[in-house]
Amino acid sequence: MNNNDMMEKEEIFSKVLRAGRRTYFFDVRATKAEDYYLTITESKKFTNDDGSFHYKKHKIYIYKEDFSEFKEILAEMTDYIINEKGDEVISERHQKDFKKEYDDTPKVTEDELKTPESFTDIDFDDI
Repeated sequence: MNNNDMMEKEEIFSKVLRAGRRTYFFDVRATKAEDYYLTITESKKFTNDDGSFHYKKHKIYIYKEDFSEFKEILAEMTDYIINEKGDEVISERHQKDFKKEYDDTPKVTEDELKTPESFTDIDFDDI
């Protein structure tokens, strides 16, 4: 690898956000022309059945000409989420007492429960 390639890979300024199984890396890097750009890398840890683990990484590159619009849209989207749902985390994974606000199972009337078709045919000889 020559010196220019090393310069392109060099991190100028970095921050890390650890979030459970995910880690986000924010890195300022330099182009060959020595201008700066931002990379955001999401690294997610996966554990295999045998106990070993691996990481999956996704990276996006954001260049200076896109910073203004990117910041505006990111702020708009995050503000929308907070305004609509608040900043409390609501999920089965994060809250043990989480309950869906709706039940998508079909409703059965009491009369339908009393019909012969609603009973399960069980052969007690199989038990």
